Amino acid sequence: MKLSFTKMQGCANDYIYLDCRKSGVPENIAALSEKLSRRHFSIGADGIICICAAQTAGADGMMRIFNADGSEGRMCGNGIRCVAEWLYTHGIAKETLAIDTLSGLKTVTHKGAGLWQVEMGAYSAMPASLPAVNMGEEPLVDKELTVDGKTWHVTCISVGNPHCVTVVEDVDSLKLEEIGPAFEHHANFPERINTEFVQVVDATHLKMRVWERGSGETWACGTGTCATVAALTELGICPAGEDIHVQLRGGVLTIRVLPGRQLLMTGAAETVCEGITEV
Repeated sequence: MKLSFTKMQGCANDYIYLDCRKSGVPENIAALSEKLSRRHFSIGADGIICICAAQTAGADGMMRIFNADGSEGRMCGNGIRCVAEWLYTHGIAKETLAIDTLSGLKTVTHKGAGLWQVEMGAYSAMPASLPAVNMGEEPLVDKELTVDGKTWHVTCISVGNPHCVTVVEDVDSLKLEEIGPAFEHHANFPERINTEFVQVVDATHLKMRVWERGSGETWACGTGTCATVAALTELGICPAGEDIHVQLRGGVLTIRVLPGRQLLMTGAAETVCEGITEV
């Protein structure tokens, strides 16, 4: 069977995009994501994002995310910008789009050629929102977490999916392939965790690397960047109400914390190629 796809990336967070608005999500989507995401052996990506028919009245579409290991994610900040760009260039040329996700309806606004701003919603540091266990009942801000015998200071944030943020002196020197899996599968996070390692350049400039559950290290993570700025705002390092510029391996995202712990994310979305593959 032949499958039409679009390859897109936001800050090098690259996914294979499928138009499922009429056909629905393929029954074998988990196996398909594992197969097509293999780098060097297939199309290669961080996973598959299905662009589906909207579930909410008045919405323009729905996004469903399947990681490279076949597991389904709830939200992807870089992915939703690409979905907006895809819809915008495939017949829904509206300056503001409403897109359903498993983390709720998101509003995405066109800010220029290939540039989109996403209203990401409110974040939470409460254990039940992640979920996290064995870490107390109060907000998970500046908590100690022992991972493979080493104690880290972490702040845990939910932005529709769970994140564990820790400040380090030098992100480039970290061996994420060794420490990332231990965070992801830590017993305190029964649904696994995304982990961000962040270096503070100054109050409005950060440098970050991310280990994503189900995908390993990726060159960018939109929700992870939001969680990082939220965490450092809670820690008093970054100011609320100002643009915080985060340097990722794949580019820069700009995040602002608004009143009510609401998050605003701005970044690019780019089509890499379109094609047809045998499945």
